[in-house]
Amino acid sequence: MAKKAARLDRKTYERELFRLQAELVTMQEWVRAERARLLVVFEGRDAAGKGSAITRVTQYLNPRVARVVALPAPTERERTQWYFQRYIAHLPAAGEIVLMDRSWYNRAGVERVMGFCTPDEYRRFLAQCPVFERLLVDDGIMLRKYWFSVSDAEQERRFRSRKDDPMRRWKLSPMDVESILRWEDYSRAKDEMFVHTDITEAPWWAVEGDDKRAARVNMIAHLLSTVPYVEVQRPPIKLPRRPAATLYERPPRELFRAVPDHAATLAE
Repeated sequence: MAKKAARLDRKTYERELFRLQAELVTMQEWVRAERARLLVVFEGRDAAGKGSAITRVTQYLNPRVARVVALPAPTERERTQWYFQRYIAHLPAAGEIVLMDRSWYNRAGVERVMGFCTPDEYRRFLAQCPVFERLLVDDGIMLRKYWFSVSDAEQERRFRSRKDDPMRRWKLSPMDVESILRWEDYSRAKDEMFVHTDITEAPWWAVEGDDKRAARVNMIAHLLSTVPYVEVQRPPIKLPRRPAATLYERPPRELFRAVPDHAATLAE
């Protein structure tokens, strides 16, 4: 039996994460300059670390270039549309990066396991999804798909920590609780999903998530390795000398409503 790897220590993690985040900024500038389109899909077990990984990816990126898509449950109207239709509006345009916090793969996961779709709808998804993704890639979109795994013991530990933390209790939904009871059902659904959608043009990449720090740096390092970016040379910025005020006098502060100085009370 292989020895379990030690968790990544915080100092090493923070140093490497910052280096990778600097590279993400460089990649972002290349995407913007080259008018490339990058779509990153985040899927996986509940509490496997998808959300925290997305947060670290976007921490220093320009929100006008990189945006996160996390769609709510479909409306009644959206339920009557072609399944992929509501996702199309959120695909990246030229010079954009889109990170999907869950995606059309809801149909192969929670909808399949919880019975929110019919068997025919599920089979149609498995047939259409590879075609849909090949069309995206053929049109020039760089599609990356990450599956975050977590052990059953670690998932339950994270659920319990959320239950007892008032700042994170909102992250524990009834669907999360149900996933404990349906662990094997979700495992089988994931295995079948991989069989049909792990295609050459858009393969799945598995991220081991028991060590969240390692998972984040592993995922970001891999993403960077798959994008052919180079550093974009930008013209140097020279700040002008501020001209002296001659025709403007600021009105008295008392004329405006000021936010109370809460910070000043902290020293009392």
